[in-house]
Amino acid sequence: MGRYVVRRLLQMIPVFIGSTLLIFLMVNVMGDPIAGLCGERQCDPATAAQLKHQFGLDQPVFPQQYLTYMGNVFTGDFGTAFNGQKVTELMGTAFPVTIRLTIVAIIFEIVIGIALGVVTGLRRGRPVDTGVLLTTLVVISVPTFVTGLLLQLLLGVEWGWISPSVSPEATFDELILPGLVLASVSLAYVTRLTRTSIAENRRSDYVRTAIAKGLPRRRVITRHLLRNSLIPVVTFIGTDIGALMGGAIVTERIFNIHGVGYQLYQGILRQNSQTVVGFVTVLVLVFLVANLLVDLLYAVLDPRIRYA
Repeated sequence: MGRYVVRRLLQMIPVFIGSTLLIFLMVNVMGDPIAGLCGERQCDPATAAQLKHQFGLDQPVFPQQYLTYMGNVFTGDFGTAFNGQKVTELMGTAFPVTIRLTIVAIIFEIVIGIALGVVTGLRRGRPVDTGVLLTTLVVISVPTFVTGLLLQLLLGVEWGWISPSVSPEATFDELILPGLVLASVSLAYVTRLTRTSIAENRRSDYVRTAIAKGLPRRRVITRHLLRNSLIPVVTFIGTDIGALMGGAIVTERIFNIHGVGYQLYQGILRQNSQTVVGFVTVLVLVFLVANLLVDLLYAVLDPRIRYA
């Protein structure tokens, strides 16, 4: 296990460097960030030259700017936004909010998605299975911004059950509805994935053997059927963690949540390359760590899996 983890950590290094290099080049070729800082007005040439020198933008993007950026990243310095605020300070306020939002979304995926998947997998072809399949198809088909705006209008404006927007503190109870909206599409996929896996594995020899031994139905489902069926579901949820954190732009805009999505939106809108690259660099790390944890969970779910 230890050698496997070390090997995976070493494999993460070129992936991290390649991903950050690609992001760095893409963000810096989108346009002149100093021109974006001046807005629609023409920048004063002397001021533009001074700002470019101050932020190191007068150097070639590769390798000088990238190597300087990576050197600073390893010391914990993600640069300074054009408004003079440290990117790490923006991260310090944005990431805790988005992490809470992601936790709520993941809980919805695990609790509701897996529960519905187990029920429909065990009752394949019955009315409850058909109903859940149709509902998940509708959820997948409807864009997230439509679901978010509709629930915000009904629950927040028309019926007054919740506040239409989230306060700056963004507590867990305020994030229940945004978390449900953020998780809606993934929840539908988790339901369908669990259903298919349960339906296939319930015909397996080891399940029939467990039933033939006279084990209680609940034990057959939880100890034998569900553990093996959860491997593809855990893979999906693990990779979905990074996607939820980076893809929360629409949800955070609808509910006025000042998280990672909000900061990325503002950074892209203002061509603030330091902010965008800094946030995406951390999201890449989140992706890599989440995938490593998912791989390690395989051995917990299926003891037959061994790591060399």
